[in-house]
Amino acid sequence: MKRAVCACLLAAAGSSASAQLTTELFVQGLDRPVFMTHAGDGSGRTFIIEQEGAIRIVDAGGNLLPTPFLDIDGTVTGGDSGGNEQGLLGLAFHPDYENNGRFFVNYTGSGGDTRIAEYSVSATDPNVADASSGDVIMFYDQPFSNHNGGWLGFGPDGYLYISAGDGGSANDPGNRAGNLGNVLGKLHRIDVDGPDSIPGDDEQDYAIPADNPFVGDSAAIPTIWAYGLRNPWRTSFDRETGDLWIADVGQNVREEVNFAPAGDTGGQHYGWRCREGFASTGLACGATTGFTDPVHQYLHGADGCSITGGYAYRGCELGDAFQGLYFFSDYCSGRIWTLDKDNGFANTLQFSSGFNVSSFGEMESGELLVADLFAGRVYKIVNPNNPDSDGDGTPDSCDEACLPDLTGDGNLDFFDVSAFLNAYNAMNPIADFTGDGMFNFFDVSAFLNAFNAGCP
Repeated sequence: MKRAVCACLLAAAGSSASAQLTTELFVQGLDRPVFMTHAGDGSGRTFIIEQEGAIRIVDAGGNLLPTPFLDIDGTVTGGDSGGNEQGLLGLAFHPDYENNGRFFVNYTGSGGDTRIAEYSVSATDPNVADASSGDVIMFYDQPFSNHNGGWLGFGPDGYLYISAGDGGSANDPGNRAGNLGNVLGKLHRIDVDGPDSIPGDDEQDYAIPADNPFVGDSAAIPTIWAYGLRNPWRTSFDRETGDLWIADVGQNVREEVNFAPAGDTGGQHYGWRCREGFASTGLACGATTGFTDPVHQYLHGADGCSITGGYAYRGCELGDAFQGLYFFSDYCSGRIWTLDKDNGFANTLQFSSGFNVSSFGEMESGELLVADLFAGRVYKIVNPNNPDSDGDGTPDSCDEACLPDLTGDGNLDFFDVSAFLNAYNAMNPIADFTGDGMFNFFDVSAFLNAFNAGCP
């Protein structure tokens, strides 16, 4: 609750839309970090993938734990040389991880082929996984070493989504991305909690959601949710709205961002190899219409050469001006942008990171991280104009920037909270924290108790 409240309080404080962001070091001493995420279990831990096969933990206090959460280096192929697109590439925790301890990884194994595997946390140590629990639930061939995609994550519907690149080489030989009978160049959607839909195949162990768009089409693979993707390098769901964002790496000229609103029923053809960005490639692809255009493209050159997708921001520390903006970057230039879907998808350059951005990550708090692949460092995106008034080293919901002196009496106290909640509730009546259908003193008291629990 406190994160959402803080975002609203920042709106009352009047954050500037022109605020300039930067980064600060979050953790170093990593080996080729390629993804960061959280378990959603209330622990505040951040889990970081090292490409060669380890998952590291940074605890809530910012300490990098010496023992990996999981190390499957002996199972993973690739991830150990500059430019290598293979390795351990994706990590997703089950929505009920706090109770069932299940999580999923996406990696290239023997022969360079893709494996989606399920693991469980140790029964005795929450900071260590049970390495013997690994079970491959999905497998598919990779004809080349590049364009593996590699992301996976749970959607708001509870299903696991998996991004698969077009299989590599150049110009998608064989038009795999546009072929519904081929697993590559797709976004897949599976049910990891349902009964096995392919009995007898130990490496295809999942259920197929009945409302997947191509279920019943004998010429299509039923796990496909969307297609026409080249190398989707980082996909994400907006944690607040459920909107879907896909950053797709281009061939020679254009990089693109694709978008699908929450509640969308899937089935989109995002264009590859017929189209790159908004333009035709001129390649034979068997289709001429029916494409879903990206919401943004940029050209190779000063802006870079390879997109790295990120997240719609839902944290507190950057300020209300950045709420809901989609953050993305370019691996080659290190530039970081925000994209606003509510005003024509206007794109504004925020700043240059100065390094090779291999991935973004979302902390449990909603704050955003970026990884520097070769330096082995992860940075946190910060707003230096959002002051750290409580002096704890971090501008956050304990600061007066998140809770201004609304009554103008020179003090930050109960009356300011009450004034804010009254004003906010008059415009947007969702401040019924006690759930009794009314907004009154007891809601203010509940808010203060929650706020003070996190900010003593």
